[in-house]
Amino acid sequence: MPNSFYKEYKKSIDFFIKNALSEDIRDGDLTAKACISSKSIKSAKLNVKTPCIIAGINLVEKIYKFYDSEIKFKKLIADGAYVNIDSTPFLVEGNTRSILATERVVLNTLQRMSSIATITNNLKKKIESFDTVLLDTRKTTPNFRYPEKWAVKIGGGQNHRMGLFDAIMIKDNHIDYSITLKEVLLKTQIYLEKLKPKKIFVVVEARNIKEIKKVLNFSWVNRILLDNMSISEIEKAVKIIGGRIQTEASGNINEYNIVNVAKTGVNYISMGALTHSAPYIDLSLKAY
Repeated sequence: MPNSFYKEYKKSIDFFIKNALSEDIRDGDLTAKACISSKSIKSAKLNVKTPCIIAGINLVEKIYKFYDSEIKFKKLIADGAYVNIDSTPFLVEGNTRSILATERVVLNTLQRMSSIATITNNLKKKIESFDTVLLDTRKTTPNFRYPEKWAVKIGGGQNHRMGLFDAIMIKDNHIDYSITLKEVLLKTQIYLEKLKPKKIFVVVEARNIKEIKKVLNFSWVNRILLDNMSISEIEKAVKIIGGRIQTEASGNINEYNIVNVAKTGVNYISMGALTHSAPYIDLSLKAY
């Protein structure tokens, strides 16, 4: 499925590519113009300096082709593969100025995506014996969301909603800005009726057992998000819900307690850390 994510979100990813290149290059690379012939043709290779799950190979090929359709790109390792130090995931050959101009955007994209794919893969492996799906959140870098969420999928996780536009997620502030949770749910029900036959996925955040019991009265809710609950509270909540609605645990989940959270039987675990706390991955593009 290397390009299924790209096909689904092509418009947004192409927009990202265009703007990322424009941000760095604008009217051209002054340094390369000063010292590199416009007719020069050279080659470069990606060098791995930190072991990781490589991610972004398919995207950077599109970055190269967008900037210079004459560039030759040779993929040697696919997205999602574990790579060790001194691995060479791809080779690139073409106009030297083009290779130099796109270098930083290419590396920034690969380093960020590989870091996210790596942490996602590590956490996914911890819970692979449980029937629990690992999800990302909207805690992404502005203007970099689509590559980041693509990296989560490459690493073995799944995407939550892409944004505010593709699902309803009733959170604490929605409730606190209204009179009661019941009021929010009744208003949402009326809104959903107006949208028929279109179906919208609905998640409701519950902070305690009392709120969970209220949500259970609305059969159209697709998932209950158990927010910032202790392990014992999650266990109790899962038992009360009894499989009637999907369950998702979120908040204060990390590599040390994720297994215990999965043991509770929740269907999903969502973690902002997949994107906001991914470690730096050292990669370089070297002439050869």
